[in-house]
Amino acid sequence: MKSEQLVENARRYCESKGARFTLLREKIYAILINKAGATGAYELLDELKETETSAKPATVYRTLDFLLEFGLVHRLESNNAFIACHHFGCSHPVQFLICDRCGEVKEIQSEGLKETLDAQANAFGFQVSTQTIEAHGVCAACQER
Repeated sequence: MKSEQLVENARRYCESKGARFTLLREKIYAILINKAGATGAYELLDELKETETSAKPATVYRTLDFLLEFGLVHRLESNNAFIACHHFGCSHPVQFLICDRCGEVKEIQSEGLKETLDAQANAFGFQVSTQTIEAHGVCAACQER
C-alpha cells in the first residue's frame, strides 16, 4: 500500500475514534512509513525541522504518544525507536525481526505464540496485557554481503 493511502487510512481511523489527525501527526507518521528501519525521536525531529523549523523535542514526543495510543506506531524497546504500523486499528501481539547491520525492521505475527505465552502466563496466575518480542540478528540481504 502506498504511503499516501496509509496516511489517508490513518486520518479516517483517527476521525472514526473522535481524534484529529493533525498535519504534524500526518508528517511524523509519513516519515515513519517511508523508513525501512526504526527511527529515534531526535532523528524524527531533525527530519521534521526541514519543514517545521520551530519543532521541539516535546512536539515530537507528544505526537509519538498520540500515534502509540492509536496503534499507528510501535515502539522498539531495545533501541528506543519507533516504526509505523501498517495495520492499525486492531489489538495484536507484535514480534519484530531487527537487523543489527542495516537496521531494517520486519513486523511479523507468529502463529500460536500469543496462545503459548498466555497459557504459560495463566499457569502462574498472570494475565498478559501487551506483548512485544524483538529478535535481533542479520537480515538476508546483509548475510549475502
